[in-house]
Amino acid sequence: MTAEQAGYRRSAKSPRGEARRLELLEKVTDELGTNGLVDFSLRRAARAAGTTHKVLLYHFDGPEDLLTQAVLQLRERRITRALEAATGDPDDRSLADRVQSMWPTLIGKESWVLDQAIGLAMYDAARYADLARSASQQYMPALLSICPPTWPEQRKREVSELILATLRGFLIEWRTSGDEAGIHAGFAALLRALEREEQASE
Repeated sequence: MTAEQAGYRRSAKSPRGEARRLELLEKVTDELGTNGLVDFSLRRAARAAGTTHKVLLYHFDGPEDLLTQAVLQLRERRITRALEAATGDPDDRSLADRVQSMWPTLIGKESWVLDQAIGLAMYDAARYADLARSASQQYMPALLSICPPTWPEQRKREVSELILATLRGFLIEWRTSGDEAGIHAGFAALLRALEREEQASE
C-alpha cells in the first residue's frame, strides 16, 4: 500500500469519511433493492453511487463486503417498516395482531432481493454465510420488542424464535410455490398459537 493509499484509508475512518461511506452505501442499497443480486459488481455499484470502483474499494473491503453491507441495510429498512406496522395504533393490540400486521411488509418490495441473499448464502456459504447468520441477529430485537412486556426474557426469546422460524418458512413457500391458501392456513394456526400463549399468561 502506498503512502497516499494509507493516508486515504485513515481519512476514510474519519467522521467525514464515515459520512461518505454511508452516503455511498445508501445509493448502492437503493440500486440493489431495484435490480437484485444477479450480476452485482463493483463497477455496477459504482455507477449507481456516481463514483468509481476504486473509491468504493477505499471505503469497503471488496465486493463481498459491499454486497453484505448493502443487504444488511436493505434488511434494516424492511425491519423498521415492519416494526412500525406492528407498533402503530392502537397500542394495545395482541401479539398475534402485531405479527399479522408485519406480513405485508415482509413480502414487500425488498423481499425478492433478500430471498436472493439467503439463497446465495446457502449456495456459497464459504463467502456469504454472514448474509444468513446476520438475518436472525437483525430480526430478533424487533420480535422481542413486540412480545408482552410482562413476559420473562426466556419466554420472549422462545416465542420470538418460533415466530421467526415460522415466518421464514412462509416466506420461502410464498417465493417458491405461491401457495397463498396454504400460507393463509398456516398463518391462522400461528396466530392461534400466539393467542394461546398470551391467554396462558393472563
